[in-house]
Amino acid sequence: MDATPRPARLAVGVISAGRVGSVLGAALARAGHVVSAVSAVSRDSLRRAEDLLPDVPVLPPPEVAASADLVLLAVPDDVLPGLVRGLVATGSLRAGQIVVHTSGAQGVGVLAPAADVGALCVALHPVMTFTGRPEDVERVTACSVGVTAADGDEVAWNVGEALVVEMSAEPVRLPESARPLYHAALAHGANHLITLVADCADLLRAAGVAHAERVLGPLLSAALDNALRHGDRALTGPVARGDAGTVAKHLAVLDGHDSLPAYRVLALRTAARAQAAGLLKPEAASDVRSVIED
Repeated sequence: MDATPRPARLAVGVISAGRVGSVLGAALARAGHVVSAVSAVSRDSLRRAEDLLPDVPVLPPPEVAASADLVLLAVPDDVLPGLVRGLVATGSLRAGQIVVHTSGAQGVGVLAPAADVGALCVALHPVMTFTGRPEDVERVTACSVGVTAADGDEVAWNVGEALVVEMSAEPVRLPESARPLYHAALAHGANHLITLVADCADLLRAAGVAHAERVLGPLLSAALDNALRHGDRALTGPVARGDAGTVAKHLAVLDGHDSLPAYRVLALRTAARAQAAGLLKPEAASDVRSVIED
């Protein structure tokens, strides 16, 4: 028998109805909890609250927290510490509540004022890019969620994991000390991937390709799938082959483009990884690096 404690039916207060908060609130509601109140100020957040959390009262943050068994803090990283202190100062957080934030870079240390008044504190970070639209509620079921609780607080760890499982996502335990590196890795992959793809599309359009995204889609989808399946063994292209002449042509044609510095840096990383994986012989790697660094 599974002895993991399951959170009972909880009243969930969502602060605020941003892209993440509105979606996780809807996912928790679908799991059988009740969203008791939500905070929303901007036009977009009010629309998301109406779309994803219909008929839920829109209240100021202190009232949202006071009404809830589970307080979900889905606010920007820089806002989070002051918000927690403010909710404690107004008496909106109390012993026995579950207080959860969704920041990727922060652990549970930022929730210390809530822990000091007796709240059970957990950090839950969904590894997903959200738009705040209804389809995101389905995407939650396919994503992992980084879970962090205080060292030794097994009840908090188990409650955090149980909440993730209830949303049909996959919990991944992360100690407090690992959160910054974990978040840097995710930002480096997801955020910089978008930048890279957008730069590639711009270059194709500069080359006269009318439907750049249509051309890139199959290639980049296959490259991502191969990278996740095979790691460095999936590397292809002139750098991984040691084709220094082609790399030199690329550098020449990119001269004057904003993408040139990024091409150089990524080509050097590709050469290093290809050599370490045994795909690129040391002599060829040296030739490629000389061209890139010239």
